Amino acid sequence: MRLIDAAGENRGIVPIREALAAADEAGLDLIEISPQANPPVCKILDIGKYKYEMQKRKAEAKKNQKVIDIKELKLRPMIDTHDYEVKVKQAKKFLAQGDKVKFTMRYKGREMNTADMGKDVLMKLLDDLEGLYKLESEPKMEGKQMMMVIAPEK
Repeated sequence: MRLIDAAGENRGIVPIREALAAADEAGLDLIEISPQANPPVCKILDIGKYKYEMQKRKAEAKKNQKVIDIKELKLRPMIDTHDYEVKVKQAKKFLAQGDKVKFTMRYKGREMNTADMGKDVLMKLLDDLEGLYKLESEPKMEGKQMMMVIAPEK
């Protein structure tokens, strides 16, 4: 097998017994790094320290990831102007934070007959948020509610 010592230097091709003796002499472990290679590559190192470093690398990579949440804003077709302005302000805040926003227009009773009123409110929302978003899904009816999803503009 090809042996790499604790200092990272290549010792060349050595028998398994000699590699085990070198690892035992150093007080470390002999780990097979690349079993498919011809000959297989083994390295002398501390397995506990190796696992700890791998765990730290994973944690660092995970820390640098940005998790995108989907924030939901619920509306009604007969929404008042102040309530509408509050929803627009919240949507702008969520988009600035890098989150997607899902608008849900809920209908009750006779409001189902005027589904176009809710669609008009959603289209007005899109006009008010112009330049801050990209549309992910057009407004569509699902049962008694109409949904639309927008994502922040990159």
